[in-house]
Amino acid sequence: MIRSMTAYARKELNQSWGSASWEIRSVNQRYLETYIRLPEQFRVLEPIIREKLRNRLTRGKIECTLRFELDPAAQNQEISINKDLAHQILAAADWVRSTYQSSDVNPIELLRWPGVISSKEQNLDEISKELLKLLDNTIDEFIEVREREGRALEALIVQRLEAITNEVTKIRAWMPQILSWQREKLLTKLEECQIDLDNARLEQEIIMLAQRIDVAEELDRLSTHVKETYSILKKNEAVGRRLDFMMQEFNRESNTIASKSINADVTASAIELKVLIEQIREQVQNIE
Repeated sequence: MIRSMTAYARKELNQSWGSASWEIRSVNQRYLETYIRLPEQFRVLEPIIREKLRNRLTRGKIECTLRFELDPAAQNQEISINKDLAHQILAAADWVRSTYQSSDVNPIELLRWPGVISSKEQNLDEISKELLKLLDNTIDEFIEVREREGRALEALIVQRLEAITNEVTKIRAWMPQILSWQREKLLTKLEECQIDLDNARLEQEIIMLAQRIDVAEELDRLSTHVKETYSILKKNEAVGRRLDFMMQEFNRESNTIASKSINADVTASAIELKVLIEQIREQVQNIE
């Protein structure tokens, strides 16, 4: 099954700690390039995310973005006061006041003392596990979109392969008539020029002419390329590079047919072949 390199997927998660969403988008690219955007507190996940993407995707410019927002209510956690430490600090302050007749201790300053007051922080490890699970689901959806668009591309390619086969069939049907017409044209020209050739020499000239305009080999190769392309489309792997190579082979044969053409119908078919091959090539550029 072929996959498009153009796709977009988004998944969102709402929990007691807040909300998060993953967005993955891609465009065509010769190789795999990944761009990951994360909030600062989740930078540590970047190598894991990159590995997940590389394990499941082979081509395309991939942009993966995490949006994360804590619930304000979840951020206002209940504070905890270390009463034993506070009592020790007060006792020390009383001693300082009685010894050096200093002023009373400011309660706010007391609470600022390290370790006196603390609050429960969010467990980022647990949140990270949830986010990575959500990322897996987002990648699943992203690949489904790629495959859905890939099926549409495959239908377009198959349609044009059928058209190429039709043009090949038409050229094959014309060749005997073209060879006969070229033979008659040669004989007429010889008569006009009053050139008398023996039968052996005449047949030799006709054979050489037929070889120059014969495109049977090119037509055979085009038919082989069509079969191979059908086979590639059925492979359960990334096939974009193989298809791109096949388009080069298609172009080579169509160019040769056009250069050998001495007939308006064959020339028209050769042009149509080039148009169809170019249309397939444009679609192939977007296949993973």
